Amino acid sequence: MIPRSLPLAVLSLLLSAALLAGCGGQEEAKQPAAARVMRAPVETATLAKAPAYHPTPATLVAENQVQVASRLMGYLRSIDVVEGQPVQVGQKLFSVDPVDVQGQVEQTRAGLKQAEDALADARVEFLRFEALFKEDAVTRQQFEKMKLQYELAQSRLAQARAGHNTASGQLRYATVTSPIAGVVTKKMAHAGDLATPGQPVLVVENTGRLQVETQVPESVLSALKPGAQVRVEVDGQAKTQTARVARISPAADPVSRTFLVKLDISNLPHPQPLSRTRERGASTDAEAPHILRSGLFARVLFPQGERETLTVPAGALVNRAGISGVFVVGQDGVIQFRMVRAGEQRDGRLEILSGLTDGERVVSGGAEKLESGDRIGG
Repeated sequence: MIPRSLPLAVLSLLLSAALLAGCGGQEEAKQPAAARVMRAPVETATLAKAPAYHPTPATLVAENQVQVASRLMGYLRSIDVVEGQPVQVGQKLFSVDPVDVQGQVEQTRAGLKQAEDALADARVEFLRFEALFKEDAVTRQQFEKMKLQYELAQSRLAQARAGHNTASGQLRYATVTSPIAGVVTKKMAHAGDLATPGQPVLVVENTGRLQVETQVPESVLSALKPGAQVRVEVDGQAKTQTARVARISPAADPVSRTFLVKLDISNLPHPQPLSRTRERGASTDAEAPHILRSGLFARVLFPQGERETLTVPAGALVNRAGISGVFVVGQDGVIQFRMVRAGEQRDGRLEILSGLTDGERVVSGGAEKLESGDRIGG
């Protein structure tokens, strides 16, 4: 408490001193902590030559795809498979109610019985007339007429037997089996629906043999030959695939003026050894192989000479909170984390597509323990 008896000048001096002391404390509190001095290798981002590509959108399709339909008209009695289920050759897929076919079989069976009876009667008459002709009891004309009736009876029996066999053979089409080994990829009907000949019920694909279909302009086609290997990026796949040009369409699409190109692509899984994944604490899903599937979107990278790109040492890339970036070293040696978009890695160098400029210095290794604001010492 300041006494009232103090002169005004003294009071002013005391207040000024208090204010100066407070400001000095604030300035002292605002002073930043000294930056950590760390040791780490530093290199300069440089331009380098890299392969150039012409990307084209593409789709993965099964080389062997079968649309399974019924050869009979009838109601679907059952569908014995589901989408995604592997099937073998000859495995039952679905069955059709063969009521109409069974009626045809019964009719042809009755016709066959009549033809057999008619042939038996004709044979008896033929043998009787044959004996009478040998005894000159009937004329040759009468005998030849009876012989002709016997031969007609034989012909009618053959026709009736063929009709019965055909109708009976239709019954086996009431149960439809898979013509190939593969996977059921599409189900287009349900039990109780009316199946008609030629109308697909299921689609079965051999997923072990896939092809990549894409449309390319004439500028790319001129340098493309069957058997050439090209790179393919598939959505959902971290690893770039290699495909081989299998077929090139000789005619261009009249609308887009592009040519259809088909490429063979391997669909073999490449899982990591279980021991490694378990050592790293990976989940069971990580141990499962990634299999390519038809219908996936892809990009085919056709070689188109070279291009100039910015590169840094592969060890410069770090991940912080799910963000990929590098530590850029400033003129004063202080580092700052900067997000970048990385490209391909070749010969220990990593392509930087954006986020960095030529000539900037980056920490090239051992950046896991660094933080923004650290200073790189000698």
